[in-house]
Amino acid sequence: MKVPFGFGSAEILIDIPDRNLAGILHANEIERETDESNIIVNALSHPIDSPRLRELVKPGEKIAIITSDITRPMPSKKVLPFILSELKSASIRDEDILIVFALGSHRPHTDDEKIRIVGEQIFNQYRCIDSIGEFVHLGETKAGTPVDIFKPVAEADRRICIGNIEYHYFAGYSGGAKAIMPGVSTRNAIQANHSRMTDPNACAGQIDSNPVRNDIDSVVDFISIDFIVNVILDEHKHICHCVAGHYRNAHRRGCDLLDKLYRIEISHKADIVIVSSGGYPKDINLYQAQKALDNAGHAVKDGGTILWIASAAEGLGEKHFEDWMIHHSNPSEMIDHIQREFVLGGHKAAAIAMVLERADIILITDLEPSIVERVHLHAASDAQKALDNLLIKYGSNASVLAMPFGGATLPVVLPK
Repeated sequence: MKVPFGFGSAEILIDIPDRNLAGILHANEIERETDESNIIVNALSHPIDSPRLRELVKPGEKIAIITSDITRPMPSKKVLPFILSELKSASIRDEDILIVFALGSHRPHTDDEKIRIVGEQIFNQYRCIDSIGEFVHLGETKAGTPVDIFKPVAEADRRICIGNIEYHYFAGYSGGAKAIMPGVSTRNAIQANHSRMTDPNACAGQIDSNPVRNDIDSVVDFISIDFIVNVILDEHKHICHCVAGHYRNAHRRGCDLLDKLYRIEISHKADIVIVSSGGYPKDINLYQAQKALDNAGHAVKDGGTILWIASAAEGLGEKHFEDWMIHHSNPSEMIDHIQREFVLGGHKAAAIAMVLERADIILITDLEPSIVERVHLHAASDAQKALDNLLIKYGSNASVLAMPFGGATLPVVLPK
């Protein structure tokens, strides 16, 4: 069977023999509304455990809307007009609304990228800024994480967090309070929070007992999140669900919906897993594409191989990540290092190393082969030839799992 895998703005077609194909991990079929506008309007009209947004805000209040940066697939330009309409219904003036791009530890945007995120009309009508500049220290969480928040967000009267919910390899799920921590927090704060990634409960699909997510949610002890709007996207990045309202309860409802859609049960792990993030912007750099690799790690046998398809047109994507990937002589060194000293950026290198301890990784990418080899991966220029060679290596009965949207789908092995 020929299976397409996203690669940047294009796709790669791989012919997987039917006798070897153990499955293609797509979203589960569930009942859903097809009109994106209706989905958003319905969520805003029926918020979860919260007044409607237009009833929550008051004229004269300063409103900060925190949304995702360019590395996320959040369709801000689709959602923002409905939020702004709610605020207009409450007589909130345009000049009292600030749209903040939550960078976390990512790079700043160009103006063109900001327009791409929110649309030209909103960019011209409202103040739209990156979370760069002065931060306000509000205290420390019980876990010792400093709560250092971007000053314009901290000083707003109301904070509305928008984003998309998907699996996160150590925070459990994205969305919710994650727009604040790490979204508009300092690097030191992010590093302190993310240092808990080595806890066994800090993994994709785990939430209530997840120390990273619990620490994220605890920022509301210091700064309020007045309203969230979180969407769930289908495999083609269309909105298929939307939740709005209480920062925690609405988010958890969204996580339940995500599980129904993307938690995929498999009977056994495979010799070969072919995985893509689904293309741009999920594979804009290797740092972002890593999430799909981590999900694939749940599906591959010990001693198996992951064929990782990721354009990474912007390179490795983060300085510390690059340093760790290049300057450690082997994966076990990275794991030892992260256990001794947590370094933001290095944490993703260590996550890749944990997969490498169990399986080989062959990378199909726009990166130069010399770079790929330097970061302890195997470079291949032709995905089909790479698979054909792996089928020779593992034999005629080798099992292959395909994950065309690996950043979204979470494989779960059924108990025997």
